Amino acid sequence: MATTTVDLPESKTAARVERTRPTRTYTPRVDIYETNDETILLADMPGVDENSVDITLDKNILTIEGRVNFERPAGYDLAYREYGVGDYYRTFALSDVVDRARIEATVKNGVLRLSLPKAEAARTRKIAVRAE
Repeated sequence: MATTTVDLPESKTAARVERTRPTRTYTPRVDIYETNDETILLADMPGVDENSVDITLDKNILTIEGRVNFERPAGYDLAYREYGVGDYYRTFALSDVVDRARIEATVKNGVLRLSLPKAEAARTRKIAVRAE
């Protein structure tokens, strides 16, 4: 049986930031969905929980940083590894369409969910047509 391993790409942006933890930094893969009312970002960040993720919004830049605290079981040495452990870092440029005051984030089972509601002026609306 052949096995295939796929590593997440390491972040090139994070190299510019001063790191104080001696660990790799990965760019989490993200699915983006859009509805009439909001944009949803789903980021795969295994090992991250609500206490180890930071989300900041500075001007138009949304930054996601996740820290993974991996501890090897006591008394064991690593014999084989298929999964690389490291922190996560990703940035997104937001447009004025996003209502910044109503952004919400949740994390469950290593998946970060960001809800980016659209500003009222940017929402799709139906315009009624009248006969004269």
